[in-house]
Amino acid sequence: MSDSKKPAPNGWIILDKPRGLGSTQAVAAVKRNLREGGFAKTKVGHGGTLDPLAEGVLPIALGEATKLAGRMLDASKIYEFTIRFGEETSTLDTEGEIVATSDVCPSHTEIEAVLPEFTGPIEQVPPAYSALKVDGKRAYDLARAGEVVELKKRPVTIHSLIVSDTPKIDGAVTLTAHVSKGTYIRSLARDIARTLGSCGHVTYLRRTKAGPFLETSAISLDNLNQIASGAPLKDLLLPLEAGLDDIPALHLDQTDAQAVRAGRVLSELPQSSGLYCAMLDNVPVALVEITDGSTKVVRGFNLPDVAE
Repeated sequence: MSDSKKPAPNGWIILDKPRGLGSTQAVAAVKRNLREGGFAKTKVGHGGTLDPLAEGVLPIALGEATKLAGRMLDASKIYEFTIRFGEETSTLDTEGEIVATSDVCPSHTEIEAVLPEFTGPIEQVPPAYSALKVDGKRAYDLARAGEVVELKKRPVTIHSLIVSDTPKIDGAVTLTAHVSKGTYIRSLARDIARTLGSCGHVTYLRRTKAGPFLETSAISLDNLNQIASGAPLKDLLLPLEAGLDDIPALHLDQTDAQAVRAGRVLSELPQSSGLYCAMLDNVPVALVEITDGSTKVVRGFNLPDVAE
C-alpha cells in the first residue's frame, strides 16, 4: 500500500438507495468514492438486494464488516409498498406489461379484513422476474426470453402487515410489512389483490429497516459522493458492531482476546448459551457462540488495536 493511501475502512455505510439504482451499482458507487477519496483497496459488499425500482435502506459492508453480510441477508426487513388495483403486470411492478385487468376496487375495510390471512407463516410463489435460478439460469433471464417460468412455493413469515397512515388514493393502498428473509413484496401484493377478487401490482416500494439498520441512519447518494471530494468518512461510517446490535457483548481481557483470535476455546464462562460479540475494550474481536460455558469462534475480525 502506498504511504499516500488512507487505510481501508471497516464498518457500514447505510445508503438510502434511490429508485433506478441497482444494488450492484450501489456497491460500485461506494468503491469508486473510496478510490477517488484516496482510500486503499477495500472489500465491499451489500447486505440484501433491493430491486432497481425499490428504494430505501441498503446496508453496504466495508472491510471486515463484509464477514457479517450473510447475517444481514438472513435478517428481517420492513417495507412500505403501494398496491394499485385493477391491473396485474408480468413483472408485478410498473415495468411489466399488463397481463390481467379487473374492475374490482376493494374498500379500506375489505383490504384490512384479508390481511390476517397473510400474517404469520405463509407460502408464496416468487415472481417470474426474480433472481432465483431455474436449471442454472436466472428466472428473470428466462422470463425476458419469453419462456414460461414456473417457480415453486416458498415458506416465508410475515411478522406484521398493516395499512399505513398514508391516505388511500383512488385504486391504490399503501401497506407496511415486517417480513422474514426471502419474502417477495411483489408476490405479496399480487396475492392480496387476487384474494380480494381483483388484481394489482406494486407502484411504490421502500425498505425502511434491514436488520438493525433504520432509514434514520441512511445517507443519500449525494452525501456518498462527497467522499470522493474528501468529505470525512467517519461522518458517514457506522462501526462494524452496529451490524450486531441484537447480539450481546462479551467483554474480554487482553489474554482471552489473544486466545480467541488464535481460535482457542474459552471455558467455564458464566454467560448463557448463544451468540456474542467478543470485545476487547471497544474493538470487536470475534462473533462467538457460547455453548455450556465454552466458546466457538463463528467469525473472527482482523481489526487494528486488537490483541496482537
